[in-house]
Amino acid sequence: RMDSVGQARMSALHGGDRSKLEIAPNLWAGVGLVRGGAGTALVGDPATIAQRIDEYRRLGIDTFILSGYPHLEEAYRFGELVLPHLPTDHLVKVAGSSVNTGPFGETIAGDHRPKSLASAS
Repeated sequence: RMDSVGQARMSALHGGDRSKLEIAPNLWAGVGLVRGGAGTALVGDPATIAQRIDEYRRLGIDTFILSGYPHLEEAYRFGELVLPHLPTDHLVKVAGSSVNTGPFGETIAGDHRPKSLASAS
């Protein structure tokens, strides 16, 4: 019995049949079989992964939650191998006009900067 609704839904997609784990081009639904929880993974070479991410972006998806294992090493791999393949010929929507936000979200908590810098002691 699965406690996770998400994991149960993912399991229903492939019904335990490992040949059905690729549920869309380069989208693998077997994450829940190798670790706890629900999830899907983009699989393929760096250029193909970038193509899929750009496809989703063109469909209107503007936020991605990406993770890999181990986290830090996968972040470096993504930055070095996938990011260079992503197109940069489109505008990035920036929410609001705060000086604390940018294309990667909020850079510091809140919308107020300190009045003075803390002195080093």
